[in-house]
Amino acid sequence: MNAGNGNDIILGLDVGTTAAKASLFSLGGANRITTSREYLLLNPQPGWHVQDPDTIAESVFEAMTDAVSRVDPARIIGISISTAMHGLLGIDSDLRPVTELLTWADSRAWQQANRLNEHATGPRLHHTGGTPTHPMSPLVKLCWFRDAHPDILRLTDRWIQLKDWILIQLTGQVVTELSGASGSGMIDMETRDWNPEAIDLSGVRPDQLPPIMATTDILPLSGDAARRVGLPSGLPVVLGASDGPLGNLGTGAMEPGKAGLSIGTSGAVRMVVRRPAVVSGLFCYALTSDVWVAGGAVSNGGLVQRWLTQTYAPGADDAEACRRAEAIPPGAEGLVMVPYLVAERASLWDSEIRGAFVHVRQAHTPDHFIRAGVEGVAYQLWTILRRIRMINRVDEVRATGGVFGSQLWRDVVAGILNRPLVVTGAAEGSGLGAAILGAVALGVSDTLADGYNLLRGDSEETRIVVSDEARAVYAEMHYAVPQLLQRYGRLGADIR
Repeated sequence: MNAGNGNDIILGLDVGTTAAKASLFSLGGANRITTSREYLLLNPQPGWHVQDPDTIAESVFEAMTDAVSRVDPARIIGISISTAMHGLLGIDSDLRPVTELLTWADSRAWQQANRLNEHATGPRLHHTGGTPTHPMSPLVKLCWFRDAHPDILRLTDRWIQLKDWILIQLTGQVVTELSGASGSGMIDMETRDWNPEAIDLSGVRPDQLPPIMATTDILPLSGDAARRVGLPSGLPVVLGASDGPLGNLGTGAMEPGKAGLSIGTSGAVRMVVRRPAVVSGLFCYALTSDVWVAGGAVSNGGLVQRWLTQTYAPGADDAEACRRAEAIPPGAEGLVMVPYLVAERASLWDSEIRGAFVHVRQAHTPDHFIRAGVEGVAYQLWTILRRIRMINRVDEVRATGGVFGSQLWRDVVAGILNRPLVVTGAAEGSGLGAAILGAVALGVSDTLADGYNLLRGDSEETRIVVSDEARAVYAEMHYAVPQLLQRYGRLGADIR
């Protein structure tokens, strides 16, 4: 191991659903700097949730340039990347977009998913590849192109994901890595390669998919990208992994009994496993070839808070809206939100489910609706935690995400999950996870654990203990509410 210099910096690049963040992590664990640029998630028609690839690329370059300008660029020894999962993008032979980026939230392929799941094919692909057969899956999105636009499917030079697009911008090369590929629905987890059955089903040719490399493999920063951000050409670019597995690494949820929870626009609960393991209703994705995470992702995470604030506290920000709702007692005095504003993923994996408020009374105020919405998201996370317990017991949940700046979110999630909740510092999460993985790839750390200890520094952690009052209220609702969510959510499925 090369211990490196304490002044050396690894740039952790976290490209999420609505923002690109460039974080500088010094090997001494201090002087962290994070810059970000936001971009839109577009909804041009019902069920479609897309983004402009060029806008994302420009935001990445702007965030990186801003971060690099704040330090001596010579201190930066490498870049390591985290990106959101399940996006699909077609590019031509000049490496230019042919399609928009179809994000994880895009549900246009719901009919293709339903047809696959009506037979053994869908469950078999889930068992083989680790990705549930759902409209979020790039495989199912390709099946939509196969049925709706076969000309585009056939003539597009390459089909890639968001990570691959960012790597093209930084290195000029078309490759993917095992973590991102494991979320495509198109790999065989045992061989760590593309699954011939999935390729045949999608209608693409093998040469339309990029080669799969290791998450710790390195490519050189291209001259063009280097000039744009103010770094030397050839600087190591570690391919990195997907934001979900890296979230576990960045929050320190790498041991049996510790679950990682992250809430951004969406949300997820995950636990590390040493071998690929598929449980009904859960995914299994790679961090490295030898470290995998099993869990589930909800589509309706922080986006629910954003909608609640806009709808029930217009003119306020999310923090103020949550402060108002803290005065409402646990259980929101009987009001329940079915929190499906977009097609839901775990643990129902139902692309047609709808949202609603249930048990509404005249006495309920806007603050009740806000609290009920936060509780609805937490109950959905609880349904995932129940399934993870089939793999291992869960003694602690380590959480990251902007919503946890709110005491309301901390108390509600801890209460409904009924586990000690450790909220990590703002710099924790996928960006830090990317930097830790980068430290191993660059030879600075021998193991992921060493990298975590090296880079986390004195990050603030807050342990939330569940109050007796909240435990009593939520314990009664633990099983009733998830059943209610599913039952009432289906009521509007036939209304288009």
